[in-house]
Amino acid sequence: MWIYEKKLQYPVRVSKCDPRMAKFLIEQYGGADGELAAALRYLNQRYTIPDKVVGLLNDIGTEEFAHLEMIATMVYKLTKDATPEQMEAAGLGEHFVNHDKALFYNNAAGNPWTATYIQAKGDPLMR
Repeated sequence: MWIYEKKLQYPVRVSKCDPRMAKFLIEQYGGADGELAAALRYLNQRYTIPDKVVGLLNDIGTEEFAHLEMIATMVYKLTKDATPEQMEAAGLGEHFVNHDKALFYNNAAGNPWTATYIQAKGDPLMR
């Protein structure tokens, strides 16, 4: 179905450790309007729309997963050399305690990702 190339869609260049910037990016990883929610939203909506655009929504949804991969890479590179003290100073102390430097789907405030972010809606007027 897919051909996966073991390279990012766009290069991710991070020149220094910056856990504060990582915290901002975590919102884009697991927040309500982040890449995971967007990907799932598009892939879910493709089943309830006219046939003409199903392929387009499928393509957009899978593209969002490529964005998710780039965000994950940026967060990893921004935190890989951070000390626990730097993680704490950046507001990532609780994240570090629970997950170490591993990525976890949560928003910048530390709230876990939830399926309510997908916001699937129907169109009763289409009946």
